[in-house]
Amino acid sequence: MKISAKTEYACVALLELAARYESGEPVRIRKIAERHSVPARFLVQILLQLKGAGIVESTRGAAGGYRLVVPPDSLSLGRVMDIIEGNRDDREAMVSGASPDSPAVKALIDAWRGVHRKERELLESITFGRLLEDARRYDTAMYYI
Repeated sequence: MKISAKTEYACVALLELAARYESGEPVRIRKIAERHSVPARFLVQILLQLKGAGIVESTRGAAGGYRLVVPPDSLSLGRVMDIIEGNRDDREAMVSGASPDSPAVKALIDAWRGVHRKERELLESITFGRLLEDARRYDTAMYYI
């Protein structure tokens, strides 16, 4: 499974916002960018995409920034990947250069579809609430509420 930098940066940003979900405190792009060495200009584009999907909202002004508007426990990694990369089901069609009538090709395509379904189930089961708990175990000072 390959994860794009855009998806990784989106997830890092959402973890920062998830850490402040209960307080409702907005987080500045610059703070996320500096803390995680993410290009701020790229992060702007990503957060605008997440805003368009209704996952985050922005506040202008001196105390402004972005905040998560859905509970971290209800936001899955799969949903974020769909928003950032497009729905993976659209890419599920398995293409083969070999004959589509070949029993071997049919068996392989069935296997690949099964792997895709399991991958999808796993990504949908991982929430940002769970990821936040995992991140806190790695660095309790970084993610506080």
